[in-house]
Amino acid sequence: MVVGPDTLNEVKEEHFDEVEAVLLTAFPTDAEARLVRQLRADGDMLYEFQTPWKGRIGGYFALSRMQAPADWACLAPMAVLPEWQGGRLAERNPNMEAGGPQEEAYRRPWRFGSRMLQHLQSYYEVFPAGVQERLPETIVVLGKPSFYGRYGFSLQRAQKLSSPYPLEYTLILRRGDDVPVAELIYPQAFLGGSG
Repeated sequence: MVVGPDTLNEVKEEHFDEVEAVLLTAFPTDAEARLVRQLRADGDMLYEFQTPWKGRIGGYFALSRMQAPADWACLAPMAVLPEWQGGRLAERNPNMEAGGPQEEAYRRPWRFGSRMLQHLQSYYEVFPAGVQERLPETIVVLGKPSFYGRYGFSLQRAQKLSSPYPLEYTLILRRGDDVPVAELIYPQAFLGGSG
């Protein structure tokens, strides 16, 4: 029995409008929606994933191709419908006693962002080599270390990277335990687009 959001699915062209609606409601400006459109137009989008619940897209994230290093990807943007953030979907379940000792344990599987990152982490740690070989060597994310660090992303392993963004918010997900030395060059869309 599925508890909480459904499993991670690839975004198809018929989902583009709904993904845009999620991005527009999850962020204060249209910058992320424009970023996604530009990544697609530039051919830099590697994968887009969505997590549905009861026929609606509740969460979304994109993996785009880094210009350098080769075979690295960037995780951005990541969005969850505001009304479903923080496990709020679980609050609507009449079987959950508000404030009870089980409340947080019950709410955890209903957190879209956490669930999406758990799936991504499992692709690197659990799935067989055939699946892992199709993944980018490394995924870079710019965000809160306390959040992304729970899902296999490492702040420490990113500290020898050269980046246009602050290293105190740069984390990487990759197999092994090495600390790579590389210059991060993001897709052109992150620098204001290519047109």
